[in-house]
Amino acid sequence: MSNAPVVMLAGQDLVLAHHEHQVVHGVSVELAPGTVTALVGPNGSGKSTVLRSLARLHKPKQGEVRLGDRQVWRGSALSGKEFARNVTLLTQQRPTPSGVSVEDVVGYGRHPYRTGWRGTDPDGAAAVARAMAMTGVAEMAGRGVDELSGGELQRVWLASCLAQETGVLLLDEPTNHLDLRYQVEILDVVRDLATDHSVAVGVVLHDLDHAAIIADRVVLLSQGKALASGTVKEVLTAQHLTEAYGVVVHVADDPVTGTLHCRPVGRHTPRV
Repeated sequence: MSNAPVVMLAGQDLVLAHHEHQVVHGVSVELAPGTVTALVGPNGSGKSTVLRSLARLHKPKQGEVRLGDRQVWRGSALSGKEFARNVTLLTQQRPTPSGVSVEDVVGYGRHPYRTGWRGTDPDGAAAVARAMAMTGVAEMAGRGVDELSGGELQRVWLASCLAQETGVLLLDEPTNHLDLRYQVEILDVVRDLATDHSVAVGVVLHDLDHAAIIADRVVLLSQGKALASGTVKEVLTAQHLTEAYGVVVHVADDPVTGTLHCRPVGRHTPRV
């Protein structure tokens, strides 16, 4: 990620709709260089829709998205390639190409940098190698992606995003389909990108403990609105989470990691 530009991406007062049904109501999110911002909240709260708007895939009905000092949606001179050299998105659903190797799929991330009719990219091979090493897929470089498990394929698509070497990385449930080992490794990679490479990371997470571990800032969405926004300890409180999720949530410091541990309390949850 040594070539990644340092840039801020921000959405201000975003109003977003699916057809005529408004699903996000005036949400603001700021992704700063070197910072991991987690978007959390119940299903249907608008997390992924906000992320897609920041990625220039869902046009706001109101509000604006800015990359640095330039508007993304209105009056922007940003070409698709220029935007893609600054911002990349890992979505939840991606196709599984048939007859394509892992290395080739990771190389898709280099498309914004290819120039000329031959598509030359002098830095491409090194960027692809770095991305595969960071995500632990280098040993399967020659395998067809249609032979992989869901978790392996998720890591390959993440590697493709990293090969794009952008200053802003948007991730929609990056630990989905991964076993415990790779959940931890992917979260470590995300944290390293922010800390060591000044990447601005926006990540949608369902696991509140994952958010507590890697995030600098958290936006808690509920019914399309930002119920709370701030540091982990400011946002992940028992009061906020109980209100957002409609179930009692206990929050305490984890004795092993020192980070917050969020535990929903159901009828059969053991009490001490």
